[in-house]
Amino acid sequence: MIGYITLGTADLEKAAAFYDALLGTIGATRFMEEPDYFIAWSKDEDQAALSVTKPFDQKPATVGNGVMVAMYFETPEQVNAFYDKAIELGATCEGQPGFRPQDATSGFYAGYFRDLDGNKLNAFCMVE
Repeated sequence: MIGYITLGTADLEKAAAFYDALLGTIGATRFMEEPDYFIAWSKDEDQAALSVTKPFDQKPATVGNGVMVAMYFETPEQVNAFYDKAIELGATCEGQPGFRPQDATSGFYAGYFRDLDGNKLNAFCMVE
């Protein structure tokens, strides 16, 4: 259902380096690019994509309050690795990986972080 998600950035080069390194850990590569304006990554052209762009209206990029991009993984170990890589690359923690609610032992497992521009992302999986 979702084709792609676009996040605003104030510094395309810095955002590109962050997402090249982070999304590269899960096999996603750049598949569409407009120099100095827009870059998109995906694992496959038939799958959903994540992109970053300088705002079209040339106003400053801002973070949407309540907006979050959720990245699906198969296992808690994959969630942990993705979250850890994001933090290593300069992302800020918005909630360390673990079950939600925290006292659960199965169900929703996620880690939350903000990218270099402050956009909120989450890595999650479902555990039986």
